[in-house]
Amino acid sequence: MRPGKGEVIDIEREVELGGPLHSKGVLILSGFLGARFAAERPLSLSASLVFEQSYGGIDGDSASSAELYALLSALAEAPIRQSLAVTGSVNQYGEVQAIGGVNEKIEGFFDVCKLRGLTGEQGVLIPASNVKHLMLRADVVEAVARGEFHVYPIETIDQGIECLTGVAAGERDAEGRLAEGTINHKVEARLGDFAEKLRAFASREAPEGESQ
Repeated sequence: MRPGKGEVIDIEREVELGGPLHSKGVLILSGFLGARFAAERPLSLSASLVFEQSYGGIDGDSASSAELYALLSALAEAPIRQSLAVTGSVNQYGEVQAIGGVNEKIEGFFDVCKLRGLTGEQGVLIPASNVKHLMLRADVVEAVARGEFHVYPIETIDQGIECLTGVAAGERDAEGRLAEGTINHKVEARLGDFAEKLRAFASREAPEGESQ
């Protein structure tokens, strides 16, 4: 994450490991960032997304909300709870959309958590629109009922980032301002800092007598 010209680089695509649906998801989340934070000024960042130590091809957009959470977390410098798994597609309005295989994804993460020991902090964020598709195994349902495991239905990226960080996302007031300390305010401030650094650099590099 650094000052740049609005690029969100999909490393999986660059090395030909990412399929077209995954690449489309990355472009969509780039659109979301631009619409929310670059209405009045350029989106002055350069970021890279990659699945570390992934050696096979990937496709689909089920990870696009998780990728967007990672970008927001990095920009806001707000750590994400590592006890939670995430699935869900995202559109350019920040709405979390339904995905396939929701039951298998929840059960798979539950099995990993059970092997390592259930703590009561683990859970999965799923699209709220997938709730009607849930047909979970009895042991998962029982663990949820006991409060040992959690399933969080999420409608928007703002809801998800609040769940993952424990920090309010923040909404603009009537004058378009965001409350200090919220995730969105921190992101906006960081992007503003990037823009100022780029402007200062351009001024230093401009030939004498020219202004940027």
